[in-house]
Amino acid sequence: MANRVLVTGATGYIGGRLVPRLIAAGYDVRVLVRNPAKLSDVPWAKDVEVVIGDLSDAASLVPAVDGVDVLYYLVHSMGSKGTFEKTERTAAVNVARAAREAGVGRIVYLGGLHPDGKLSPHLRSRAEVGRVLLESGVPTAALQAGVVIGSGSTSFEMIRHLTDVLPYMPAPRWVRNFIQPIAVRDVLYYLIAAAELPAEVNRTFDIGGPDVLRYGQMMNGYALEAGLKQRPIAALPVLTPWLASQWVNLVTPIPRDLAVPIIASLQYDCFVREHDIERYIPDPDGGLTSYRRSVRLALERMRDGEVETSWQDSAVRGAASDLLPSDPDWSGHTVFTDLREKHSDAAASEVWRVIEGIGGDNGWYSFPLAWAVRGWMDKIVGGVGLRRGRRNATRLNTGDALDFWRVEELRRGSFLRLRAEMKVPGMAWLEMSVEPDEAGGSHYRQRAVFFPQGLGGRLYWFSILPFHGVIFAGMANRITQTAERENSTP
Repeated sequence: MANRVLVTGATGYIGGRLVPRLIAAGYDVRVLVRNPAKLSDVPWAKDVEVVIGDLSDAASLVPAVDGVDVLYYLVHSMGSKGTFEKTERTAAVNVARAAREAGVGRIVYLGGLHPDGKLSPHLRSRAEVGRVLLESGVPTAALQAGVVIGSGSTSFEMIRHLTDVLPYMPAPRWVRNFIQPIAVRDVLYYLIAAAELPAEVNRTFDIGGPDVLRYGQMMNGYALEAGLKQRPIAALPVLTPWLASQWVNLVTPIPRDLAVPIIASLQYDCFVREHDIERYIPDPDGGLTSYRRSVRLALERMRDGEVETSWQDSAVRGAASDLLPSDPDWSGHTVFTDLREKHSDAAASEVWRVIEGIGGDNGWYSFPLAWAVRGWMDKIVGGVGLRRGRRNATRLNTGDALDFWRVEELRRGSFLRLRAEMKVPGMAWLEMSVEPDEAGGSHYRQRAVFFPQGLGGRLYWFSILPFHGVIFAGMANRITQTAERENSTP
């Protein structure tokens, strides 16, 4: 049995679920991350070795692959423009070279099902990464999966929101294409089993669930499991991939930059063309999970608040990724702030409970219409909008997506910093903190920080300045009032 494994992409949707299962299976797990802070609230973080590095930095891979038996390659960009294909190939070449020179025994790669012939940039890049790894000189198992269905997966969330929102669906022609979905639990089963494949195995394997369905059938299968009526679907030839992605951007939480490559990939029939995996890895106990059952399990996870990982865990492409500089570092920068402070008769723990529960269904405690309008404006220009919500109704973790923010820093019980991922001409943060007050009760502090970019950034700040008195002052007032009201409730 292989002993030490390295997981790249451990903070992503699949990687975040694979790591704890590898640990449970008895493997010594090492993870490669660019920012270890993203693991600060992950329950399995103390059980793994963390190495800081980047696939684009070949030197940083040397300590990561040292002594590794199996390397999991689970990193993939969903960029829809620019040079992401070149970036992905460079990363694959770096990993292939580092693995070969370190004597890694096996690479396991998760790619995508695809037909022969012309492919979308997204599928073409995944196929190219697989080819580079297969030619690395290290035995590689390139598992090719189609649509992955599980709580929090991009494909499931797109199906869910399209079906929930639209009683009648004008849809592009690709709703008639055949797709072979696979449950996330079965993907994880194959990934773990692939670590023990014979050394002579170096090839691709198609993997999929037991059902081959049209995309429209998948949407109506979801409707039945969710207790909804089946939706009439009209396939319209005028809905090009670009137009369809704009539609998905508006009616689902999936931002445009993510919707474009997904929609482009759906232009093809994607189903398993060979079943050779069965010669090496038997089906899991009870058989592969049907589509309807995978939807049912995903909905149960959502109702129970047990969504392990989500597509939202990955930062939005183009969003600011730098941490907020400390106050002394602001010298030389143009920066605008809005500071609000309030005394509350409620205990600090009660105020914190309100802070940590902010966003999603609970809203932002001030001027809901203004927040909704800002969310729709962000959606129109291709941003994430407010519909992302939150993964858990009461608890936040570092790195969580929260509507159009992301949790950048969290000191549970006292401090929360959110980094804006809506489209703004600059970089923005929102901080909320609470501490016990010497006079009794607690002291609440709220600060909005904005680093403008050029003239447009400055004009943006001053254009919304009149609303700050309503939005930010109202937020501070209502957060403390809500805490006091809940504190006084028996």
